[in-house]
Order: sequence, then C-alpha cells, then structure tokens
Amino acid sequence: MKPMSTMNVIPFIDVMLVLLAVVLTTATFVAQGKIPVSLPQAAQAEPLAAAPALELTIDAEGTLFIAEVMSSLEQLASRLESRDRSAPVSLRVDSATAFRHFVAVVDLLKAEGFENLSIVTERVDQ
Repeated sequence: MKPMSTMNVIPFIDVMLVLLAVVLTTATFVAQGKIPVSLPQAAQAEPLAAAPALELTIDAEGTLFIAEVMSSLEQLASRLESRDRSAPVSLRVDSATAFRHFVAVVDLLKAEGFENLSIVTERVDQ
C-alpha cells in the first residue's frame, strides 16, 4: 500500500466558497436593515448617540413601518399613547417618498407630544 503524501483540499475550498456566499448575502441585509430605504443625503448629518427607543420607517411607496412591522397612522397613534413622551424616536424616510407621508408622521408625533425626534440620513463627504 502506497502512503498518501498530499491532502485533497478541493472539498474544503468548495465549502468555504459556499460559506463566503452566505456571509456576503446576509451582510447586506444586516447593514441596511430589513426594509430597504434610500436615505436622503445631508452634509451636516451627525451620528446617532444611542439606539432609538422607537424606529419608524417610511418606504418609497409611503408605507409606514413601526419597528419593521407594516402599520398605519392609526396604529402608530395607539402605540404612542402608552410610550414615554421623552423617549427618542428615529425616523427613516426613503428619499423618493412623497413629502405628505413625512409630514403626516411628524404631525402625529408632534400632536402626541414627542419632541425627541431624529431624522436618519446618509452623510455626504464634501
């Protein structure tokens, strides 16, 4: 019997390529969040200090999401009733969204007494 002097690494390389494909595919969802939103750009954007207590998202079609769950303005109003008015709220709005959707959400937040609002944008390097 002849001793084996080399090791076949082709199956190992195949497994590693599959794992790489899985990591690269899921990494884009983790970085963007589950709801794809094209954020507007701002030169004076500042990083958020802490994770917001409540995250609101409005996609390009004007659909409102509360913590990544599709909702309506009425559901948002009922959910805000039990929350602390000083709690931070983060608003992510797609740049293609009609302005009326943004105004409706901000108006509701103002009517409920929420003043700690952060509008999420992408920073533009000048």
